[in-house]
Amino acid sequence: MPHISLGNDAPGIVSLLIYRPETAKPLCGLAETLLRGPSSLTPGERELIASYVSELNDCRFCSDSHAAFAAAQLPEGMTLVDQVRADPRAAPVSAKLGALLRIAAAVQRGGKNVCAQDVEAAREAGASDQEIHDVVLLAAAFCMFNRYVDGLATTLPDDPSGYAGAAEAIVNAGYAALAG
Repeated sequence: MPHISLGNDAPGIVSLLIYRPETAKPLCGLAETLLRGPSSLTPGERELIASYVSELNDCRFCSDSHAAFAAAQLPEGMTLVDQVRADPRAAPVSAKLGALLRIAAAVQRGGKNVCAQDVEAAREAGASDQEIHDVVLLAAAFCMFNRYVDGLATTLPDDPSGYAGAAEAIVNAGYAALAG
């Protein structure tokens, strides 16, 4: 049960977006830019990073929803998502994505945990400065989203299969549609 009365029965961040529509627009705009805006990283890769950071933060709603969103956009589907969430070093991802996941994990622990060696390893694996920037911002933003969702004790969906339907909506309409 949420810590405050949200006036709706929607799960996770959706309930918070409904509760405060004036904050929904900028939050959804940020998510849209980070996860679907122009980037050399695919939307599936960015959703995978969001799910991974959310898994590290033990935010079930965000980890599971973004896992579904990533799976819907990656050729390897949920198999790869589950492998990354379990052990990204053993997962069959490119060297570049592996290095960016390590940066995302460092950000999750705290921004000062990202070290020059992490950045150099990402560059050596082919990551651009913009990709490094975007992964740091993506990981930091998901730490905020995770704390928002869990800090108000939002609920999980009654039927976890609903994440697949939400994935279809996100893939087709994007995050801006959530803001109303």
